[in-house]
Amino acid sequence: MNQVLTSRSALEMSATHSKDALASHQTVRTPDPDAHPSRLRADGVSVFYGDKQALFDVSIDIPEKSVSALIGPSGCGKSTFLRCINRMNDTIEGCKVTGDITLDGQNLYDGNLDVVELRARIGMVFQKPNPFPKSIFENVAYGPKIHGLARNKTDLEEIVVTSLQKAGLFEEVKDRLHSPGTGLSGGQQQRLCIARAMAVGPEVILMDEPCSALDPIATAIIEELIDELRSNYTIVIVTHSMQQAARVSQKTAFFHLGKLIEEGPTEAIFTNPREKRTQDYITGRIG
Repeated sequence: MNQVLTSRSALEMSATHSKDALASHQTVRTPDPDAHPSRLRADGVSVFYGDKQALFDVSIDIPEKSVSALIGPSGCGKSTFLRCINRMNDTIEGCKVTGDITLDGQNLYDGNLDVVELRARIGMVFQKPNPFPKSIFENVAYGPKIHGLARNKTDLEEIVVTSLQKAGLFEEVKDRLHSPGTGLSGGQQQRLCIARAMAVGPEVILMDEPCSALDPIATAIIEELIDELRSNYTIVIVTHSMQQAARVSQKTAFFHLGKLIEEGPTEAIFTNPREKRTQDYITGRIG
């Protein structure tokens, strides 16, 4: 009987220690002396879906004009965090976000903030290409039209052409701008969606696994495009591919079970992680 009580006490103590460790979790951070100044900052961000907590006290700075990659196993909270940045979680019933996210010091959860305007400043490219059932031209022109960014038809055409050029798509579609966007290949559709996001002049571009539905050739084109875009945009990308994170990003953040475990320069995270769970994920022991 005493043995049973002892075993039960040990289990209870172990559970208590586990809870304490959970509550006292601290993100491991490796500073980057060469990083650009931060534009986006998250401070103590937690997300709840009803009674279930999906994200725990995430704090991170996102540097401007660079690519920050969010990595981790499925269901670890990286896409949930990404959606917090442009308040996409507002559309989910029962979702509550606590903590602060700021862009250039402005609180993105300020009750007076225009969310439509916010999503123009912080564009998003989704996992699966989702062109509108409109022409290539109208897909890109849609945002500038509703935001009143073009004074006339000439302005609108210039915005469309420039956006398609930035997305590396114009030369491939210039003779069929009035053909359906849905008629393009998967990789072209994704670049069309990137052009559509850029057409409203965003400061930040969020990408949620933008290459997961693409073949290797289309993926390589998108990755090259991301590398070009970072000279003018702050980019945050969620990816399941550690190889992709290593190729395209300058900063990497590893999420696990809703927590930000470790963040720092991409090279340091992949070659010399300081947290065992990060190393286990990178080497394939967890995932």
